[in-house]
Amino acid sequence: MNLVLASASSARRSILQNAGLSFEVVPAEIDERAAEEPLLKAGATPDDIATALAMVKASTVSEARSDALVIGADQVLDLGGERLTKPADMEAARRQLLKLSGKTHVLHSAVACARGGAIVWQHVEAAALTMRKLDPAFIGRYLAAVGDDALKSVGVYQLENRGIQLFEKVEGDYFGILGLPLLPLLAFLRSEGVVE
Repeated sequence: MNLVLASASSARRSILQNAGLSFEVVPAEIDERAAEEPLLKAGATPDDIATALAMVKASTVSEARSDALVIGADQVLDLGGERLTKPADMEAARRQLLKLSGKTHVLHSAVACARGGAIVWQHVEAAALTMRKLDPAFIGRYLAAVGDDALKSVGVYQLENRGIQLFEKVEGDYFGILGLPLLPLLAFLRSEGVVE
């Protein structure tokens, strides 16, 4: 069976490639903010929002690719009840890092698989990340070093790269933090005969 990743995330692509999977990349073209608006109004939890977005991505691509098993994924960052999203520009990234500095946030990572437009499996998990106290000068140097990559993640960091320097404590699954809960996904793919 063909495997499709419904994400433009280079981190998710690398995770699957490094695990030895063969797949296509077909990013889901959805307006995430519009998709989550009714969920936010209904008081959905971060787990619910991450799962719903992963499901929408998987099912949207799956409708056009009925020959494939489609993987969708999403993350929601919760800072004491406040939801943070990917920053729009470097100034927003700087403000977000100042807000996260010295605090623990929870990253909710969801993955869903769809076949023929219908969700056949889903999983969500959470990780707690404690950022060290960052001074504004360090934040400026960090953002200058990582450049536009800072705008690609909800927390303005890529833990697998220089972003690890922002943290004093990380509790949770490494792959989930990177954006794709890999071990539960591999277990599902094995049960479907997609991988050995």
